[in-house]
Amino acid sequence: MSGSAEPALLWLRRDLRLADHPALLRAREAGGAVVPIFVLDQRLWATAGTPRQAFLAGALADLADRTGGALRVLSGDPRTTVPAAARAIGAGSVHVSEEFTPYGTERDAAVREKLDAEWVATGSPYAVSPGRVTKGDGTPFKVFTPFSRAWREHGWRDPAPTVRTVDWQPYDGPHLRELPPAPDLDEHLPTPTEAAAREAWHAFRDDRLDGYADARNDPGLDATSRLSAYLHLGLLHPRTLLADLEGRRGTGVEVWRTELCWREFYADVLHHNPGSAWGNYDQRFDRFPWDTDDEAKERLGRWQRGETGFPIVDAGMRQLLGEGWMHNRVRMITASFLVKDLHCPWQWGARHFLDHLVDGDLASNNHGWQWTAGSGTDASPYVRIFNPMLQGPKYDASGDYVRRWVPELRGLEGKAAHEPWEHGGAAGYPERMVDHAAERTDALARYERVRS
Repeated sequence: MSGSAEPALLWLRRDLRLADHPALLRAREAGGAVVPIFVLDQRLWATAGTPRQAFLAGALADLADRTGGALRVLSGDPRTTVPAAARAIGAGSVHVSEEFTPYGTERDAAVREKLDAEWVATGSPYAVSPGRVTKGDGTPFKVFTPFSRAWREHGWRDPAPTVRTVDWQPYDGPHLRELPPAPDLDEHLPTPTEAAAREAWHAFRDDRLDGYADARNDPGLDATSRLSAYLHLGLLHPRTLLADLEGRRGTGVEVWRTELCWREFYADVLHHNPGSAWGNYDQRFDRFPWDTDDEAKERLGRWQRGETGFPIVDAGMRQLLGEGWMHNRVRMITASFLVKDLHCPWQWGARHFLDHLVDGDLASNNHGWQWTAGSGTDASPYVRIFNPMLQGPKYDASGDYVRRWVPELRGLEGKAAHEPWEHGGAAGYPERMVDHAAERTDALARYERVRS
């Protein structure tokens, strides 16, 4: 411990890194030892899905090693465990990166009320924290494009200086538990370390960023950044990446910067509209006639397993199960198919994605689903219905993506993999489960009932 200064409790959440970490910097500046903890909150852990659990467990193990074994995991309700930990070590302050999710803000407010120590919230998981970018009258944006302009004009702070030396002190008190087991990550999942995150960023920045605008929509190419899981748990901070791009120009750079802005926009929307996590942002859709009977649940199961008979849809759903990730273009295609061809509620699809995505982020995932369903802010008009028979050959012209994930179609070359029904079918591959043209007409009729 440093002199007589009281120790600082560092409660880590979605900031599992040491570089560009404002909360860590403030904790160190408090003058005493820094005691790092992570609370394994069962409310979040139980709903994370196996890929995210494995990724989190690996990230915690790596950070424990990098803090010289000081990081400790506590188990229980943070409302109880964090105040107890602060009292146990005689903390003068509790340091966090501020949270803005509905659950996170409610939880943090409850913890603050029970603390004897000072609560210090510094930084957040975003380049610009939710609530900072507003219209001239102080109200939040409801449409992405003007938000994006205002977000860029607002700008962001420089990265926090990386802390090189810290007087780490391990926590020894109530609610301790072992680090969660870190199962062997599948070869397709990202390596859950801060070093691997930086390497992934540098590889994308140096090798693929310039061509990103043109190549990003082809799911058969390794053309995207694959940084979403690292950003979600804070192994990288978006401000670090934006600072790294300062002064760099080009279409690829601008398009990718806009993708980061979408993440911040959806976080802002959720912050201002906490009910939109699982409820319709556009409340007209509360009366939308979704199918929810047993037959609809059977259709949902075929979609989840990638057995719809539409190759691009099935490839995407199988990629999700195989990698814990899905290409963004294919996310939109598969989502459109569930809500507009199968007429299932968007919440069913959002839950399935969160169960399997290693990068599952409540704000981005659920508002992305609402964009597709037409019920969200800045919504795509409901009348925009992706035709999977056209989307497949348009974005996977070679057919390589479909053949990779749907082995039944590997005997069909080129575009033929997207239309097996034109080539006598493929052994073991199902026929199309619906008539897209008929379901499109049905979807539009349902929308008219809502709109009127």
